[in-house]
Amino acid sequence: MQLGAIDRTSDRSPSKQIADDLRVLIRSARLVAGEKLPSEARLMEHYGVARMTARQALQELKSEGLVVSEQGRGVFVRRTVPVRRLASDRFARRYRDQGKAAFLAESEKSGAVPSVDSIRVTEEHPSVEIQQRLRIPENEIVIVRSRRYLSDGVPVEIAVSYIPGDIGQGTRIAETDTGPGGIYARIEDAGHTLEHFTEEVTARMPTERERDLLRLGTSVPVMRVVRTAYDSRGRAVEVCDTVKAAPAFVLEYDFPAR
Repeated sequence: MQLGAIDRTSDRSPSKQIADDLRVLIRSARLVAGEKLPSEARLMEHYGVARMTARQALQELKSEGLVVSEQGRGVFVRRTVPVRRLASDRFARRYRDQGKAAFLAESEKSGAVPSVDSIRVTEEHPSVEIQQRLRIPENEIVIVRSRRYLSDGVPVEIAVSYIPGDIGQGTRIAETDTGPGGIYARIEDAGHTLEHFTEEVTARMPTERERDLLRLGTSVPVMRVVRTAYDSRGRAVEVCDTVKAAPAFVLEYDFPAR
């Protein structure tokens, strides 16, 4: 790895020049995903700067989400294998028939290894927003399923699903492991054949909790995708509120021009 040099006559600060140098190495793949960056001591020695200057350079890259710190090990280039999210295909019944939930199918197409953790299942009275989306009475209980998705071990998405109690209670939807095909396969097992979905996509900066769960830098945005699933009778059978690390996803849409 060939590090550059600082221009002492430049108006750009030494820390930003060091960050520029490292950024070029990352984006040109001379520093590859998972590779360890030079230590603060190495940067100090090579560039002839104080520790604080070297630290500021690394912090700038962290805030952009290009690198991550691992306690006691150092700073590493962030692993980013974008999950290509095929909006027109991801909920196809053939995946459920194969025992695959949407994220599993998408990750496999991207060549990444998917996993899920932090699964939590509760029964709650939902917010007014969820009540309205599910079109349920104010006092109705819903099954709430929250989880975090990872791609090649890197957190990329957190999701919370809300399923009406009369559909989910007493089924595997109310258990940690929903079984092959995920929530939608169990909803269909309960007699609600899925007909269509609606989604709303917005972008914003993450909350502190979201930033921690997704291990994001301070300048990295997220996408919020709120999806409502409807059965063949037009009933809303699930609302899924997801927060996705923006650099980790490519949203692809395919629809007719008519």
